[in-house]
Amino acid sequence: MDGIADMGGTQGWGALHPPRDDEPVFAEPWHGRAFAMALLSRGVMTGYNLDAFRHAIERLDRAAYLDEGYYGRWLSASELILTECAILAPGAVEARIRNLNGEQVEEPPIPEPVLPDYTPTDAGWRRAVDSAPAFAVGERVRAKDMAPAGHTRLAGYVRGRIGVVELIQPAAVLPDTHAHFQGENPQHVYSVRFDSHELWGADAESFVVTIELYESYLEKAA
Repeated sequence: MDGIADMGGTQGWGALHPPRDDEPVFAEPWHGRAFAMALLSRGVMTGYNLDAFRHAIERLDRAAYLDEGYYGRWLSASELILTECAILAPGAVEARIRNLNGEQVEEPPIPEPVLPDYTPTDAGWRRAVDSAPAFAVGERVRAKDMAPAGHTRLAGYVRGRIGVVELIQPAAVLPDTHAHFQGENPQHVYSVRFDSHELWGADAESFVVTIELYESYLEKAA
């Protein structure tokens, strides 16, 4: 889906600042707690998967996505999917915060969970497929110019752009359907190299970007 989460490669955000060598894993104590809560949340939601969690992050509004920082996104996404699965009642977090701050408000009753009916066919994300890869190393390919309504790992800034296959990766579960519990649909995955000028025009700095793309994201380039 196209939204605030698909901001990679867009302009106007200023220069990138690589992390320091001595940068801590968690810059603030609450970052570590938010990370742990996100992992615990996935643990209590039987059938949930990483792609569904990524899709929850994509569906956050602008304030939750940008203003609360990286681990704020993790925390908000965890709350979203816990509420959608009826592990948390709507408004439960706000009521608990008010009570912890000394107010006396009634917290909503604990609902009956509604979890997705999904069991992975194997551990991890790699899967075997019977078909041969559609593209070869060294072949020029075009990322399809499409905008799926749901989750996708096809970044907006490569759509319609031509690159070269560098490597054929092991086949993997397709995030586009996996995030919506519509099947694993494993596909071949390709490391595709794009020239910066192909992506951002003649005025871009000269460098290359390599992106892993699923087979259904690609087509042969003329």
